[in-house]
Amino acid sequence: MSNSSSTPGPTTASSYRVSVPSRDDSTPLASEVEEHIALVQRTSATLRFEPPARTRVFVVANQKGGVGKTTTTVNIAAALALKGLRVLVVDLDPQGNASTALNIPHAEGTPGVYEAIVDGVDLDELIKPCPDIDGLTVLPASIDLAGAEIELVSLVARESRLDRALQSYLSDCEGAGDRIDYVLIDCPPSLGLLTVNAMVAGREVLIPIQCEYYALEGLGQLVRNIDLIRAHLNPQLEVSTILLTMYDARTRLSAGVAEEVRSHFAEKVLRTAIPRSVRISEAPSYQQSVITYDGSSSGALSYLEAAREIAAAGRQEPQR
Repeated sequence: MSNSSSTPGPTTASSYRVSVPSRDDSTPLASEVEEHIALVQRTSATLRFEPPARTRVFVVANQKGGVGKTTTTVNIAAALALKGLRVLVVDLDPQGNASTALNIPHAEGTPGVYEAIVDGVDLDELIKPCPDIDGLTVLPASIDLAGAEIELVSLVARESRLDRALQSYLSDCEGAGDRIDYVLIDCPPSLGLLTVNAMVAGREVLIPIQCEYYALEGLGQLVRNIDLIRAHLNPQLEVSTILLTMYDARTRLSAGVAEEVRSHFAEKVLRTAIPRSVRISEAPSYQQSVITYDGSSSGALSYLEAAREIAAAGRQEPQR
């Protein structure tokens, strides 16, 4: 009786067809890996950004909450400073989240932006260095700032108090040979007097837009208010930069929102979009930017790349 065994014999190379992707295949994973490698190369630790032709003052604004204003302010500032530039963050939100993320004390009663715009205290008495990043300084906000909207109403030149304080400080720094290259003003999610002060003090507006369904809701009103401020209070103000945040390449929604934003704002939209990232969300709880918390994460690399785009535009800008 012949012994017919059902046990399979040794597997040979010809037993299976293995499909090995060619170099020309473009899978989502391959594209993601390639983009990550390209980001690492473009944001090399040895790379230094060239200073702008003049101090650039950005207002980071969007009256819609939860779009990444503070996260963008903190991480763009950190990226610019880590690449060799002098950066000042003005925390104009009474919640003080930018101060928290940059490890700056801002408990109730801590001198900060409230004293600057309401009491007229010089900024050099109020600005604090970020302990984790050389070249980065912060004008902190405490909960005291919550009452400033009411107190500003009765003050002379109430819309330009931050502008006067900031320009005086920037002039003193430049005169001392220590020019500030970038100022980023983190606004509250409203269009009140604090935001008006920011827009009178600013020269450029950076608008973070989340890649979500309601992304463009209220944006028209923000742009109209910017136009009003430019017409009546600050003719130098312009929307110069749009940054897409919370981008998820796996969804059609993110791609659709990104396409719509780019069709409205064209070249003002940065090529880099900031992805959804657990690391970005975790970093503030450790009083850090995502760049110092996990510099190799996709969120950190994306903010470094966005900062590189901003710095490149500043280098090309003619002296005015």
